[in-house]
Amino acid sequence: MNFMASIKDPEKKDEPSWWFVFRKDELLMKQEDEEISLPQLKDLSEIGIKPLRVQYLGVLDEKNCYSAEISADADESLEGMSFRGLRSLLGVIDDELFGLAGRAFQVMDWDRSHQYCGRCGTRTETKEGERAKVCPNCGLVSYPRLSPAIIVAVVKNGKILLAHSGRFKTKLYSVLAGFVETGETFEECVQREVKEEVNIEVKNIRYFGSQPWPFPNSVMIGFTAEYAGGEIKVDGQEILEADWFGIDKLPEMLPGKWSIARKLIDWFIQSQNKKN
Repeated sequence: MNFMASIKDPEKKDEPSWWFVFRKDELLMKQEDEEISLPQLKDLSEIGIKPLRVQYLGVLDEKNCYSAEISADADESLEGMSFRGLRSLLGVIDDELFGLAGRAFQVMDWDRSHQYCGRCGTRTETKEGERAKVCPNCGLVSYPRLSPAIIVAVVKNGKILLAHSGRFKTKLYSVLAGFVETGETFEECVQREVKEEVNIEVKNIRYFGSQPWPFPNSVMIGFTAEYAGGEIKVDGQEILEADWFGIDKLPEMLPGKWSIARKLIDWFIQSQNKKN
């Protein structure tokens, strides 16, 4: 898939476009037998939908691409279509398409959350030439915001630190993660989060990669790090269990292949296999 972001909605709309239609936090998907796909329509009126707001996203595979918000009580009885939670589509639809769905959700969520100025309460206007809202009264400009979070694979003597969080509904184990605080570097956040959650100190922090995380507006910045000291002591709130795991005794339940958490774990497995 080839996506080119843009904010300039073209005047000519003769061909069907991709539509990311959200009802609350659920995305409208087309379903034919076992196949799930994104609706392609010239206009939402074709399926009887009147959107509250529409945002132009750009061009995906030479077709215009839109996000849209509809009423929370919109009818569910759309023939051949249904609303699906965004998380439930992880690993179900193409990774690139899911990434674009996440972008669409973030743009839609930002738009619906900035209809009024956060400083003076005046109704905002769309800023020409930018993805931004401007207050006509006090001039405050509001851009889409991201909440950065770190995620880190900590390694010690051929083992990786994995933890079970109280947020997990199953017995899943993953690497540690946490949000970056104001005035904090990513590396400082890695050190603080690991120390707070499991009482471990780390060193040799290295960048690994990143992944947008639209729940609702995050981006995950991945790192690897080496153990520097301390004994595991979980905080009992965010983390309930944690331990060091070798590749021959990894937990049965790990994050899905689509996630940067799993990519970090797979990196560890590959690096250990190369040594053996």
